[in-house]
Parts: sequence; structure tokens; C-alpha cells
Amino acid sequence: MNRRKFLASSTAAAALAPQTVRPAAAASKPVLMKLGCQSSPTNETHVKYFARYGVKNICGYPTISDRERLYATVDELKSMKDMCAKNGVSVDCVAPPFLASSHIDRTAHGAIMLAQSPERDREIDQLNTMIKNCAAAGIPSIKYNMSLLGVVRTGSRTPGRGDATYSTWKFKEAKPNTPLTKAGPVNADQYWERITYFLEKVIPVANEYKVRMACHPHDPGMPPEGYQGINTVLGTPDGLKKFVSIKESPYHGLNFCQGTVSEMLQDPGKEILDVIRYFGSRKKIFNVHFRNIRGKRDDFLEVFPDEGDVDFVKAIQVYREVGYPYLLMPDHVPNAPGDPGGLQSFAFAYGYIRGLIQSLEHQS
Repeated sequence: MNRRKFLASSTAAAALAPQTVRPAAAASKPVLMKLGCQSSPTNETHVKYFARYGVKNICGYPTISDRERLYATVDELKSMKDMCAKNGVSVDCVAPPFLASSHIDRTAHGAIMLAQSPERDREIDQLNTMIKNCAAAGIPSIKYNMSLLGVVRTGSRTPGRGDATYSTWKFKEAKPNTPLTKAGPVNADQYWERITYFLEKVIPVANEYKVRMACHPHDPGMPPEGYQGINTVLGTPDGLKKFVSIKESPYHGLNFCQGTVSEMLQDPGKEILDVIRYFGSRKKIFNVHFRNIRGKRDDFLEVFPDEGDVDFVKAIQVYREVGYPYLLMPDHVPNAPGDPGGLQSFAFAYGYIRGLIQSLEHQS
């Protein structure tokens, strides 16, 4: 997908041109974005690790005392917030204990994505309770997924710089465990029905309680014929445009994984900046997974932020240009021996992102 096709595919093609800001004008805009992270667990040890490396804003994972309950209580959310605050860290977003980036065959609570009634209504009710409780606890955003396949990668990793290895996706080499998931064939119309059903019941509650709902794209985008019988409708920029147009609301938007969106493109280094402008100028980006890839759609590696095909200096300038005010978070960092959980790789990414933010602040 080239830049011309991206612009032509939208009814806002003409509107995009006047929104493009020249570098001198962009440099006069305030720097609102914050270094963040969504890695878990949200316990005292990990929060101190965040504080050590200057991460002051996070997406948190509350401890839920009842495993059968799919929402955190107000007290559980406030307890998490208080513990973080003692270490100088703010909880700007949370994740519910379901609607994660998990394969449907390994998901305990999948009725929403399987369109199983009345179970999906019960799951939606519990998510709506979580929205209400977040509002009461002063947490302004919830991130979630509407995924059947989870994060799909090729089994082998690719050697990177030093002793690091990189997560890899080569569609031509992919071998699914089974031809179909337990969801069976799910075409685009069926997938959109499930998404729309969910949004029509959830976004009005988000509106009422003023909690931003941030949905992650499908990772990675798949060919039109799908994968394991699934048409991944949130795996293209056009699919994401359609998604944000359903139930129009300032509280309905994206957990904008820049890495995942780059994976959708044939030339991510050139195309991603216009995609950021499109969604950012419409205030539909509620979180950013600020990670890089090397490659293109159907064939890529997940690499360190400074060595991929996307120029992060240019990318962060576009986030400033559109007035993006929320978190820039590393994600899917490379693995290395002796670095359990990728803590060293995350620390490198924190410093890199913080340096980029500070460079913008000094331009002001």
C-alpha cells in the first residue's frame, strides 16, 4: 500500500493536506506525550524498576482477588494506584483480565469474540462494570483487543545485533497448528458483526463515564484469504478507519501499535507517517506502542527502536504535530540471554524514547 493509495482510499484525502504541518510550525507546538510502559506485573518490585528508569506513567494490571470476576473493584484499582503513586508512578490506563492478545484456542473467556450468547452479554456487562469502576478510581483509559488469533509469529527467531534475537514473521513459512481455530471460519462480515455488537453496548457506557477505550489492531495483518479461517479485519489501515467510524465517540479509539501498523504496510518507512497523521489528527490514538520493525507486510522482524525501517525521529515529530498527549510505550523488545523478561531491552527503549521526547522539548 503506497502513500497515494492510502490517501485516495479515504474520503478525507483532501482534508489531510491542510492538516500537514511544516517542521517549523510543528516545533512550536507543546510536547504533550509521555514515556510509558505496559509491561507486567504491576507490583512494588516492577514499579520501582519503572521509576528507576524514569517511567512515570504506565498501563497497569490490577490484582483481582476473585478469579471468576472479569473486572477490578474500585478498591482494587485504588490500591494499585496508591502503590504506584508512592513510587512516583501514575496509572494512566489499565487492562481487563480478558480481551487480551491471546489465541482463541487458549482463551478462557472468549464469548464476545465467539459470538456466544448469552455469555457474551455477561462478559460485556462485566467490562462495563470495569469502565464504571475506572471512572470512580480516576483511571481514564482501558486498553483491550478484539482478537481471535492473538499475536502470530513464525516459530524460529532471527539473530540480531550482539546476542539478541528478534521475533519474526514470514507468512510463506507459517505453519498453523490446526487448519481452523475453535471459532471455525470467520469471514469479514461475521467479524464486523461481533465488533459492532460489542461497540454498541460498550461505547455508550464509556461516553457516560468518560473512559477512553483503546483497541489494539490485529497483529499481524493477514492476506485477504485470512489465516486459520479467520479474516483479520483490523489488520489494515482501512480496517482501522472503519473501526473508529463505528459508534463515533471521543472515547472510542485505538491502542495504536505503531509496530503492528507498520507490519500492515509494503513500505512502512514511507507510509507510517501518513497513517499516524490520519488517526492522530482525528484524536483516535489513545496509546502508542512505539516499536520498530525491519521488513514489510507478511515478512518482518521486530527490532530495537533505533535500527528499524521507521525513522523514530520523524515519527515522534508527527505525534507532536498532531498534538498526541498520551503514552509512548516500548513493546515486543528483542530477547537476549541473561535478560529474563527483557528488562535490559526495555531499559534501552526507555532511554531512547525519553531522549527523543527531551529533544523535542529543547526545540520548543
